[in-house]
Amino acid sequence: MIELEGVPELIDPVMVAAFEGWNDAGDAASTAVAHLEKEWKGEVFAALDAEDYYDFQVNRPTVWMDAGVRKITWPTTRLSVVRVGGEKPRDLVLVRGIEPSMRWRSFCNELLGFAHELGVELVVILGALLGDTPHTRPVPISGTTSDPDLAQRMDLEETKYEGPTGIVGVLQEACTHAGVPAVSLWAAVPHYVSQPPNPKATMALLNRLEDLIDVRIPLGELPEDARAWQVGVDQLAAEDSEVAEYVQTLEEARDTAELPEASGEAIAREFERYLRRRDGGGPPQGPGGHATEGGDGPSSPGSYLRDSPSERTRPPKPPKPSADDEDSSED
Repeated sequence: MIELEGVPELIDPVMVAAFEGWNDAGDAASTAVAHLEKEWKGEVFAALDAEDYYDFQVNRPTVWMDAGVRKITWPTTRLSVVRVGGEKPRDLVLVRGIEPSMRWRSFCNELLGFAHELGVELVVILGALLGDTPHTRPVPISGTTSDPDLAQRMDLEETKYEGPTGIVGVLQEACTHAGVPAVSLWAAVPHYVSQPPNPKATMALLNRLEDLIDVRIPLGELPEDARAWQVGVDQLAAEDSEVAEYVQTLEEARDTAELPEASGEAIAREFERYLRRRDGGGPPQGPGGHATEGGDGPSSPGSYLRDSPSERTRPPKPPKPSADDEDSSED
């Protein structure tokens, strides 16, 4: 039975979910929801029973000290709620957790139970995948749905993916069968620099989410972190001629593929987004919230590329692209 005591009646609620694991390259998606919780001071009101969905030998609990008392935090999925103020306030139900180890259908049904009880009008699931995309260009974000009407109304793609899927794909289909409008937003993370964090991909997801649900999302330190990340990758790639050449090949392919998209309508959309954000303050950023070149952040650039446990600070040699690459979008 779902208990929602203490949760006020929500205004036009949207559920935004992300899960660590297979669907979360560079931790970009889970970090995006964590950012929303932090900026809007979300308060957790519910957590799923970890015993039902997680293998603790795969996702181990952690022990920590609280005023000299040992406590255990169990891996699970938690829900919090935040209210976005402004002329048209609305509430967000934030779902952040780990891809479950078992009983996925029950897991999705429990989340949909919360969505029903809270009157959620739209579910947005964030994901990130590895792809052949250069770190020097804006992060590609694809929005997909199984609902043809929703695809047309929100300028999304109807998903046609076939193949292995993760909890993002399963939850989206569960929403569709339950009659709950659902959208998946996917960020493409460069496969040659896949180690988390990836603040540039996180920021791109938040920008697309902002457009989708028509709310103003404060970015905080993300623009500065994204610039630092890109400068760090630039420097490390420049140290390896093979990596630098590979990045240039990706840049040329990306620019050629996107040339037809540089239409007046696309430019207008980017400029409108820039105008919406220009009065928000914070570090400068280019149209669409993409980090501009240059600048340093407080973090060490090399930390974004460190490969545990070897602590290697150079990007690995990129594999030669092949037709059967497994880093393809799933939903």
